[in-house]
Amino acid sequence: MRKTLYLVLVVLVGIFMFSGCAKKGPEPLKNPCLEGAPAWVIDPTMEGGLTGLGAAKIGAAGLQFARTEAIANARDEMARTLSVKVKNMFKNFTQVTGVGDAETVDKVSANVSKQVANQTLEGSKAKNVWISPCNEYYVLVVLDPQVVQKSVADSVKSSLKNEQALWQQFLAKKAQDELDAEIQKEFSK
Repeated sequence: MRKTLYLVLVVLVGIFMFSGCAKKGPEPLKNPCLEGAPAWVIDPTMEGGLTGLGAAKIGAAGLQFARTEAIANARDEMARTLSVKVKNMFKNFTQVTGVGDAETVDKVSANVSKQVANQTLEGSKAKNVWISPCNEYYVLVVLDPQVVQKSVADSVKSSLKNEQALWQQFLAKKAQDELDAEIQKEFSK
């Protein structure tokens, strides 16, 4: 009996020791402004359709202004999902001067990026609205799947054998070549 009690005690002590050493995962971030948020605020997706989530603080300009701002933000997100032009340039320069204890290293890095979206979002509409406990207006804007399919088909048809599209491709290639030349100049210094 005494041996069994001793064995149980050793096992319990071991469990307590190991449980204290166990790694605990990070606690999920708690954001009081998102408490009670519907699922679409966290994951604004729609099977087969295009969505955009917009948010705006309801301030002195009122609810209508916040609604307009939130819808504009959502449509901006949708436009960038469909098409975005990105230009980027990264420069890096490192220089060592001096000798021994007087040696210094100078380093300069620069990263420049520009993103532009230009899309017509025909048929986009606000589907869901939620006002958070922190007085933020959330809106889910959607494009119906049939509208998305029609838009893609129309865009493909309009760009085929389109001289303007070819001209735009030429200009894009020219801009890319200029960017490459600038980068090459920087590396050859």
